[in-house]
Amino acid sequence: MKQLVLDLGAEPAQSLDTFQVGENAELAHLMHQFAQRASREHFCYLWAETGAGKTHLLHGLAATPAARYIPSDAGPGEFVHAPDVTLYLIDDIDRLSPERQIDAFALFNQVREHGAYMVCTGPVPPAVLPVREDLRTRMGWGLIYQIHGLSDDQKIEALTQAAEARGLTLSASVLPYLLSHFKRDMRSLATMLDALDQYSLETQRPVTLPLLRDLLLQNEPKHD
Repeated sequence: MKQLVLDLGAEPAQSLDTFQVGENAELAHLMHQFAQRASREHFCYLWAETGAGKTHLLHGLAATPAARYIPSDAGPGEFVHAPDVTLYLIDDIDRLSPERQIDAFALFNQVREHGAYMVCTGPVPPAVLPVREDLRTRMGWGLIYQIHGLSDDQKIEALTQAAEARGLTLSASVLPYLLSHFKRDMRSLATMLDALDQYSLETQRPVTLPLLRDLLLQNEPKHD
């Protein structure tokens, strides 16, 4: 039987509706307003630790018409204002090169001038964002939200619902063990749930703790 290796780089479909809200109900409502260009405020800065859902939200917004997603490694052309784009989404603004920070600053001013919308993300509040001073100041001009990560109980609840949607039955010990022995961000956990489903079908075994341990063992890094 072939080894089942997890592809943790694979991006699952991300939308505003699949964002696990948890303690972010007000933020989730605001993002739907941005999706409809119905927010009274045109700029928003989101900050959180890795895995809390910043990119998920931007990808969800990027799926709306007339939106442009701008990753941290984007070229200068992505920072040019276009009449047919009404929502600009800059991810990981702290990772922009010095040249792209200048471009982002210019784009912010153009967005403001033309009445468009912008959502940016970073790992820390604007006041301590490691970017040039003028850009850092702009990040603090609009709405600022911290994305609160899910608690362990909320992660278990979300994963249980995802398993039920797949028709997948999990033994009670599987998810608590997974949270304590695997990556804790929801993208990785959801990827593992997919892998467990596939592995269960391939081996014709139920999803129990021994099956999870076998799969985790297969994917441990190999040392020479």
